Amino acid sequence: MAYERPLISDLHAYAPGEQPADMSRVIKLNTNENPYPPAPEVMAAIHQVSADALRRYPSPSAAGFRGAAAALHGVHADQIIATNGGDELLRMLIQVFAEPGGVIGLSEPTYTLYAVLAASHGAGIAKVERGPGFELPADLAQKWNAAGARIGFVVNPHAPTGRFETPETLARVAREFQGVLVVDEAYVDFAPDSCLSLVRGLAALPNVILLRSMSKGYGLAGLRFGYGIGPSALVAAMHKVRDSYNCDALSQAAATAALQAQAYYLPLHGRVRAERDRLAGALRQRGWKVPDSHTNFILAEPPVDGNFSAFELYGALKLRRILVRYFKYPRLDDKLRITIGTPEQDDRLLAEIDDIVSGSTGAFQPFPSPHTDSRADLRALPGTNPPHPPKLP
Repeated sequence: MAYERPLISDLHAYAPGEQPADMSRVIKLNTNENPYPPAPEVMAAIHQVSADALRRYPSPSAAGFRGAAAALHGVHADQIIATNGGDELLRMLIQVFAEPGGVIGLSEPTYTLYAVLAASHGAGIAKVERGPGFELPADLAQKWNAAGARIGFVVNPHAPTGRFETPETLARVAREFQGVLVVDEAYVDFAPDSCLSLVRGLAALPNVILLRSMSKGYGLAGLRFGYGIGPSALVAAMHKVRDSYNCDALSQAAATAALQAQAYYLPLHGRVRAERDRLAGALRQRGWKVPDSHTNFILAEPPVDGNFSAFELYGALKLRRILVRYFKYPRLDDKLRITIGTPEQDDRLLAEIDDIVSGSTGAFQPFPSPHTDSRADLRALPGTNPPHPPKLP
């Protein structure tokens, strides 16, 4: 007898990037983690959390963090909501602003968790295809309105391409859209600008909420902490469905310290951006197509006249203990998404690509053939899965 709801039974769960059991054995460039550790102030804040603080419930609304975020971004604390990762914020947004049986708006391709959360809520999806350069179509808001969408999601900078849309472009979408526009700024720390102007001061728009994450820019993916910034009325509505104590004492202390350690993080973001541009340039010199990225990853297309497809390179690199991301998804299945690592990691990646393409065996090859897609060989890499193409992203 099946006990789950039919809606859940039919649901295809979100597929995250591969997480090896032994991280020390691989170069992990597949889940957009920061290659550098968090600020010393963050680790100090964690160590300073007392036993008594762990015995007690934490601040229900993460008041200290919200104050720090408000000071950093130039908004009021009641415009901030703290969440257990950005994904919890997404779930709350759909729960509050999308009717079961209603519609949410997406621009394709995009982060596939949006669709999973919509389906679990019983909501439909209005998908609008992005343009040839993955730009937002000029009639995005009109198409969402025509479909009856009450909430729409735009990742900016875009995942998985790294494309950046200006705040002016997104302000126009928000003004034309008849629902709540969520601008997912998970990668904003590597971008030339943000959409803070859409939620700050007298020019703030009443229907825009920004998503921020501590995972990418702050090197705290293991912490699971995110937050939203928006009009106080919309944030107050979201507090109604927030778990009682959704952010624990350790994560609140660490996230607050991270926001206050801008002197450490701003140069680090610059290092990632510089390395991103270097890696993109090196691949272009090898004949790859790599559009400009404003994130901590690049979307790279191998030469069409080469001997290896994107999927074959994904498998060959995996055999050599380098994980990148492959998507069996329209418009993406001829490309690889590569997280920016340290210069040493990226040099290793480039050397292995050269070695694979040249057909030589190379010093780093752990298995007999670098060209095989054999599932048996791929299973021999502990802690990873055979290359069933994962869903985006």
